[in-house]
Amino acid sequence: MKKNTLKKLVLGTTLGLLCNFVNAQGLENLIVEKYYVSDANDAAGSVGVLPVGSVTYRIFVDMLPGYKYQALYGATYISAPAHIQTLSISTTTTFFNNEDRGATTPTYTKVQASHNSVMLDSWFTAGATCTNQWGVMKTDDNGVSTIVNTDGILQNNDPTAGTPLTSQDGMIAVSGTHTPGAVTFVGITSGPQPTGWDTFDNLSQVGSTFSTDNGSIACLGGVYGPDSLVNKVLIGQFTTDGIFCFNLNLQLGTPSGGTETYVAQNAVGTEIQNPNLSFCSNTVDVPQINVAKESSLRVYPNPVNELFNIDIYSSEKSEVNSYKVIDILGNQLVEKNIGSIFGKYSEKVDVSSFSKGIYFVEFNLNGLKSTKKIIKY
Repeated sequence: MKKNTLKKLVLGTTLGLLCNFVNAQGLENLIVEKYYVSDANDAAGSVGVLPVGSVTYRIFVDMLPGYKYQALYGATYISAPAHIQTLSISTTTTFFNNEDRGATTPTYTKVQASHNSVMLDSWFTAGATCTNQWGVMKTDDNGVSTIVNTDGILQNNDPTAGTPLTSQDGMIAVSGTHTPGAVTFVGITSGPQPTGWDTFDNLSQVGSTFSTDNGSIACLGGVYGPDSLVNKVLIGQFTTDGIFCFNLNLQLGTPSGGTETYVAQNAVGTEIQNPNLSFCSNTVDVPQINVAKESSLRVYPNPVNELFNIDIYSSEKSEVNSYKVIDILGNQLVEKNIGSIFGKYSEKVDVSSFSKGIYFVEFNLNGLKSTKKIIKY
């Protein structure tokens, strides 16, 4: 029997120095969605070794309107200030690779995604979840044309994964000319290497770590989300029964045509450090964002003129919830205790009297704190 694998990627060319603007920060959040938890039926019906209890994670980049996702990268800078920024994605076991149509990017069709365990394959992307389909959070899915698995699997309704795939599969059809971006691997080659890494689609290897300090997974020209105001872009999906961890470095394109770079740790020069770019699935104080937490939190439109909306969805009862709006000097302008939430909560906040500028909406949702930046114009 073939072993499941992490499609490993090894490195070659050095990235040029990435520039950004320190005062502009278009990255609102890095969201980890717990997409699915596999059961015994899934394992039996899988093409490739899918352990019972495997968790499928999706990673979304949440940006301000006008920004574009451009790349995940690792880089070694030899000019002052000399430093290394390593990109790493790992598990304590192995990453699942579907042996039917598994690949480094989701190139299968939606019809093919309905067969065996293809939907749980591990890959990188720039918005797509299969051809002609945007990947969106299940809570943002409209439930139209949800996939029905032809082999009778992917039916598990594990409550920790929130909305079941049988109701909302996290896919919406591409509409119009705006499409997901193409993925380009820069300075990265596939195949077995002396380091022991392997690729997602190299079925002769067993993979647990992808790491580079000299390559990128790029979307040349960049891409914004299917909803330009919400502006969330799916950048990867990973399935494993082990502890899933990552340290990411991101490059975003700015509305003015510049770039911003965000790093998980040890920011140097114009790099912007963001702690949400580090994650481990077994660490309780890391903001793993899923069904009842921040993944179901939306603040829009942004920028805003008069009213912005708050949407919160909790699949389990959340007792203590509140928010406040503060200005860049820390002055509190609005404060509200929401109380208990079960299901969907929505309200509008009037900022028509506010001066033009940057404000922050700080949430406390059942002990999980989150901050969203909004721009008043």
